Amino acid sequence: MTTNEQEPIDLRLKTALATYGQTSPLKDGTVTPRTCRLDFQEVPRIIHAFRRMVRGLEFDVSEMAITTYICARAHGKRFTAIPVFPMRAFHHGAITYNVNAGVRTPKDLEGKRVGVNRGYTVTTGLWARSILQHEYGVDLGKVTWILSGDEHVAEYQPPRNVLPVEEGKSLEQMLASGEIAAAISVPVDSPEVKPLIPDAEGAALRTLREQGLYPINHTVVVKNALLDAHPGLAEDLFAAFVEAKRRYVGRLDDGQIESPSKSDEVFRTVMAITGDPLPYGIEPNRRVLEAIVQYSVEQRIIPEPVPVDDLFARGTHTLTG
Repeated sequence: MTTNEQEPIDLRLKTALATYGQTSPLKDGTVTPRTCRLDFQEVPRIIHAFRRMVRGLEFDVSEMAITTYICARAHGKRFTAIPVFPMRAFHHGAITYNVNAGVRTPKDLEGKRVGVNRGYTVTTGLWARSILQHEYGVDLGKVTWILSGDEHVAEYQPPRNVLPVEEGKSLEQMLASGEIAAAISVPVDSPEVKPLIPDAEGAALRTLREQGLYPINHTVVVKNALLDAHPGLAEDLFAAFVEAKRRYVGRLDDGQIESPSKSDEVFRTVMAITGDPLPYGIEPNRRVLEAIVQYSVEQRIIPEPVPVDDLFARGTHTLTG
């Protein structure tokens, strides 16, 4: 699976994909699918591609936040994921609080207002709220969630305890002043704002070891029309992503990455625990995928559970890599 072609390939797919170590072999052309070519469209921030795909089907292949995808599928959007997960992260450290807001433990957030960066369906928000609920016993229905933005899926209606930020205000200012007690993914440089969960990295790694929860942030979706018209496309794309990831993980394992990023360091830590910092396929990720569906129902992002296998393209259900 290299740039050496046996015959001309006519199928060219408009693609939105962020550049990570695990995707760079695809983006620089050293790894290519067999049956198509990926025409990469550079998007300043990959989250902008999510909205453009959800609202306008602008790309043939697009990276997408997994909760955005699950919500979009519930609203009949015409694309389907392949079980490739190019971005993963831990979220215990995403929750910060104002030390003057009367909060000493996560349970103290009940009855208070908590900010959420961008929309309620943002994946970090889903994972952070699940941590509060399942690890610290917080009743999410007793918290008022304040959003700084709207949803990628325009048809989605959040629960009644989810409100937009007041016009003219920002979550950063509100958290720094104590007007909101805490926030998710709202960085504020202030001595009044601190992480809610001490030793967040240690807490996240304990959850990985004890519960097998290694949060997925993003997946990759393909237009249904293309999947229907080109049998085998999903499998071909999956294989290309696996090969690109394999090359990155090999370099990571051999210490060949100069100036490792924070993500590189996290992946290296995970590798020591699980063996593969970026497993692709349904089966290696079933526990995590089932948790995402469960949390999406609990948090009223989707109305009812959906079988994990139904989220992914035909032909990919048994693939791993």
